[in-house]
Amino acid sequence: MSIRISLGHIDKYDSRIATFAHQLGLAGVQLHTPDLLPGAGGFWSLAELRALRERCDADGLAIDGLENVPLAHFWKIQRGLPGRDEQIENYRATIRNIAAVGIDILGYNFLGTYVWRTDMAAKGRGGARVTGFDLADVHSGNALAGYRLTPDQPVDEPITADQMWANHQYFLDAVLPVAEEVGVRLALHPDDPPVDEPLGGVARIFTSPEAIGRARAQAGGSPSWGLNLCLGTVSEMNGEQSVNEVIDLLGPAICYVHFRDVRGTVPRFEECFLGEGNFNPARVIRRLHDRGFDGFLIDDHVPAMVGDVDTWGDISSEAYCSRGRAHAIGYLQGVLNGLALDEPAGRVLTAAT
Repeated sequence: MSIRISLGHIDKYDSRIATFAHQLGLAGVQLHTPDLLPGAGGFWSLAELRALRERCDADGLAIDGLENVPLAHFWKIQRGLPGRDEQIENYRATIRNIAAVGIDILGYNFLGTYVWRTDMAAKGRGGARVTGFDLADVHSGNALAGYRLTPDQPVDEPITADQMWANHQYFLDAVLPVAEEVGVRLALHPDDPPVDEPLGGVARIFTSPEAIGRARAQAGGSPSWGLNLCLGTVSEMNGEQSVNEVIDLLGPAICYVHFRDVRGTVPRFEECFLGEGNFNPARVIRRLHDRGFDGFLIDDHVPAMVGDVDTWGDISSEAYCSRGRAHAIGYLQGVLNGLALDEPAGRVLTAAT
């Protein structure tokens, strides 16, 4: 299958989102902790996953992947706290259940205090609203503190990098055998922002191409481990150079791509429109293709243009279906078409089981 675009990072799926996808000419969606999967029992149940799959099928849209179980299902795993074994067992149930309805990709992150931003309303090109990060301002706290995946549980004792590496290994050792058994790929999101300094009392470990390589080594060559290549996060490391290093390192082990960019690198950067950031989008897509990537791209975070509700901190479908997102997807469609890498028409949906 050739590189394709999926409507991605959807928190609140509804008929408006489905219509937006079809108007953009897209055949698939990628869902991010979707509200249609509450997981009240500590895992995503077979019944709710089947209902989601049937809903998307009825809308004529394939589910290309899921990303990030609810925070309540995962935070003890990340921090290595008592209760993580129960959360891991529930995560194993989630893996089995998504496989049972024909979904084969589950993205995850190991951010003990989640994504950090110090500005959610920076001024981008033409006054578009974008988000920014400046390490010098982290003393003021995380501007994303109200986001539903940002923990409000206090960090009682600082968690070191060594502890986080050990926690990640413990998690992989427990879940990869199940993922391999049922044919699901787990896709790691790098740490955003990729700073070595702890944020909120928890160290960040997936902050460089070398660290991402170490994560792959922890997986022991499992075909069920891969990368969610968040280009914006990797660009925050060292621009196009770090992007190229990660693509060359992992190639076919990249499950899917968050296609966004930033201007600047850590310790200070701002999100931006595609084509004005650290990397050349056409060169990156060509490199992905040449290194054996054949998955999907999603648009991820986008600037809020005139008339748009907000940047990605607002998860409503009204905010999601924005001019900024339509611009990003149209940009990517043009690049794929210009490089003759766009997928042929005629994707076939598989009925839910």
